[in-house]
Amino acid sequence: MKKRKIVVALGGNAIQTGDPSAEAQQRALKETAAYLADMIDSGTELIITHGNGPQVGNLMIQQKEADSPKTPAMPLETCVSMTQGMIGYWMQNAIDEALQAKGKDKHAATIITRVAVRSDDEAFRNPTKPIGPFYSEQEAKELMNSQNGDIVFKEDAGRGWRRVVPSPTPVSILEHDVINDLVEKGHIVIAAGGGGVPIVEDTQSICGIDAVIDKDFAACKLAELVQATELIILTGVDNVAIDYLKPTERALKHVTTQELKTYIKENQFAEGSMLPKVKAAIQFAEANKGNKAVITSLQLAKEALEGKAGTIVEQA
Repeated sequence: MKKRKIVVALGGNAIQTGDPSAEAQQRALKETAAYLADMIDSGTELIITHGNGPQVGNLMIQQKEADSPKTPAMPLETCVSMTQGMIGYWMQNAIDEALQAKGKDKHAATIITRVAVRSDDEAFRNPTKPIGPFYSEQEAKELMNSQNGDIVFKEDAGRGWRRVVPSPTPVSILEHDVINDLVEKGHIVIAAGGGGVPIVEDTQSICGIDAVIDKDFAACKLAELVQATELIILTGVDNVAIDYLKPTERALKHVTTQELKTYIKENQFAEGSMLPKVKAAIQFAEANKGNKAVITSLQLAKEALEGKAGTIVEQA
């Protein structure tokens, strides 16, 4: 029997729930790992990706505050790699503990993952990816004025204002063969954290570039490259909904990619919130006939594996 190869994309709420301290984030990951451990059995190969928006934004603030000739601030793409390692370390500890508690002899490993993008991507002229903490409109505008327009803040789905940075489209993932080799040998792999480290490569060099790749698009590209059978995007809601927060709100249970494209044209999904998840699900479902994407909450992850929960997306 062929094993199910699944890429799981964890939302930021699986890591940080308000308190940004290391202790609080590790506690959140212990709870997350318990749900992930329920997904792991002898017939499942699991690759886990995760966001890093709050963490990389906070790290950038720390870098700026400590900037000096002796301790120069690191560039954004380097901060992405730093948060990959930090969150991966916390997560693999939590997963190993959860599996040991269930008597499962498996281990997780983190791969610092580089994701190739195009240097001429339109995203570099139109930053949209939110990172860091939320601010009021007044606070955001004061920060933009204080930096002479070098940083950009935008309103984020009714939740407040956040700094936004370029979010280019992933073209390839340099480590996908390594990741695939590890998972096919039975290991649980944590990869493409925070969307991966954005790089531009040519025949002679590999150069990091200041951006944050959307983790859902990175998860989709990784799922395509390792020929995963399913992509599961875990977020803060049980289902994708149309007319969200309106009296006519309706949860989507089983939907085709074509139906979702129609809803996108109707502006049903917020750009900085649900829209990238929906677009990633469409892309994966259409990459190969039979591919299935699911968008749901962490708490319903196991039920989603069984086809009993979430928004299931398939090509018509």
